Amino acid sequence: MQWKRHITGLAFSIVFVVSYFTNKFVLSVLKFTYPTLFQGWQTFIGAVLLLLSGKFGWVEMSRITRSAALSWLPGSLLFVGNIYAGSRALSRIDIPIFFTLQNSSHVVSYIILKVFHREKTQWLKLISICLMLLSAINLPLHDPQFDYSGYLWAVGHLLCVGAYRVFQVHYKSSNLSDLEQQCINYLFSVLLLAIAAHPTGDLTGAMEFPSLQSHTFHCGCCASALLGFLLLLATVKLKSGLSLEHFRVWIFLSKITAMSLSPFIFYMDINTPSLICVVISHVGEALLMYSQRDSQL
Repeated sequence: MQWKRHITGLAFSIVFVVSYFTNKFVLSVLKFTYPTLFQGWQTFIGAVLLLLSGKFGWVEMSRITRSAALSWLPGSLLFVGNIYAGSRALSRIDIPIFFTLQNSSHVVSYIILKVFHREKTQWLKLISICLMLLSAINLPLHDPQFDYSGYLWAVGHLLCVGAYRVFQVHYKSSNLSDLEQQCINYLFSVLLLAIAAHPTGDLTGAMEFPSLQSHTFHCGCCASALLGFLLLLATVKLKSGLSLEHFRVWIFLSKITAMSLSPFIFYMDINTPSLICVVISHVGEALLMYSQRDSQL
């Protein structure tokens, strides 16, 4: 049984890395920077595939009641903010920088728990939080490719990720599974992003996109949507088959792999101080995982 868990973890890592690389390719190389359409497309395909999988019994999903869906809407709103701001940020900053800033979402979760849930302070956790925060603060001061807009969107992304993490753990009003939560997220995202496509100018901008008829662009969009859905299934499978501690380890290893391989796939200009910030941030993340061995957050 142990080897099956390793295979599941390896499959998760492969899908994780390829998914991020595909999104980065579409956003930065092809420069399709219209997140209401790009993320709307991904969530639409995700919703269709998830509903079909549930219909044919390929995944376990119960009927979602109206009250359960409505009570989950704050989480869905944070999810939309997460993917929209994350898409904006990833289009402008490199993957190692993106993950380093994303780590600061743990700072947001820590502050929310400290203020609203009176969580007790563990010194090791506090040290790890400080390492990630200091790395994120110093990173823009040393990043040779500093992009103000990209960093600003990254801040919005990490705020939503941190708040969503707390909401997901402390949400107690119904017994929605991870897949059911994600189904609501997908459907809400499709609706909200479709409404926002015209006011944000994404719809008119996309009509003038130079590679709109390119097969490379079409393949990239299809791959990104399919990989996003496969990543969801791989995540749920891995989470159900492992302890939370080992699940976090696989996510950490997947991020390290993506950061290590990204310079070979995409052009990057990173100096020594920036690299030190990236390393310290992920040392902080490793310490946080160690301090949270028996915790849900």
